[in-house]
Amino acid sequence: MTAPPARLAGEVAAAPRIAVLIPCFNEAAAIATVVRDFRAALPDAIVYVYDNNSTDGTAEVARAAGAVVRREPLQGKGNVIRRMFADIEADFYVLVDGDATYDAAAAPAMLERACQEGLDMVTGVRVAEGGAAYRRGHRFGNRLLTGLVAFVFGNRVSDMLSGYRVFSRRFVKSFPALASGFETETEFTVHALELAMPIGEVPVRYRERPAGTASKLNTIRDGVRILRTIVQLVKEERPLPFFSIAAGLLFLFGVLLFWPVLLTYLETGFVPRLPTAILSLGLVLLSFLSLACGLILDTVTRGRREAKRIAYLAIPGPLSSARVRDA
Repeated sequence: MTAPPARLAGEVAAAPRIAVLIPCFNEAAAIATVVRDFRAALPDAIVYVYDNNSTDGTAEVARAAGAVVRREPLQGKGNVIRRMFADIEADFYVLVDGDATYDAAAAPAMLERACQEGLDMVTGVRVAEGGAAYRRGHRFGNRLLTGLVAFVFGNRVSDMLSGYRVFSRRFVKSFPALASGFETETEFTVHALELAMPIGEVPVRYRERPAGTASKLNTIRDGVRILRTIVQLVKEERPLPFFSIAAGLLFLFGVLLFWPVLLTYLETGFVPRLPTAILSLGLVLLSFLSLACGLILDTVTRGRREAKRIAYLAIPGPLSSARVRDA
């Protein structure tokens, strides 16, 4: 990777510190290949493997392959990433799964783009080699969930669930890391989109898993968890549209229930269905309350977004992340 240019006269830009982060759970059959490939592709980088309670000797295999091995006892990919981001200091971070499905040879190009263009996140967009590499259920779920996030937060990412990314230090140290499982990739995307970060994508080869390994991702279970995370993020980051939709539905149901009562009253002058009238009134009142909550929370969210943006800008960006020394 080409080092960033010197930024001041009489100074020489040092090569950026690069950390390769590999979260692992029972990947003994593949982790040695992943570590060796990334050490070859990025010889100046430090490769970290965080073992997440593996029972198949993953940690020992990774250590023998030349990785710095650490342990995270809290189960779940999101928990591992939270620990990695907190522990490790670098200028650029390469995050990749430990299952040998992603092409290590793409890492220099991803880093080059992040460094030269000042990007906070570069996503490796998967280009499958063979039908078995990228299962149909996973492909459909990824498109559906990516499309939903694009509709709400902005259409700037085409493979939201990719496990291969390059991050700047500014991204990593401003990322809240609240998820515990595979929904952490959704958090990456929404965090970048909400703060209007400079981001990019690079196509990468996506291979079939090696023999003797199995995916930890459950299409239905983890898909539901990711969808739930998206709904929560919409509620937290877009409260006015979220509560406005709820208000509209409540108001509609209230009007539909009240309409027959109103017609009966206009015809007879009586209200024989008093419980229905009370229920419809309650639904209409709830709709106005929901709208008021949305307006209040929208103001709160704007303040939170401004605070997050200020915290994000307090960290040096990719174009200034290279350490300098006197010539």
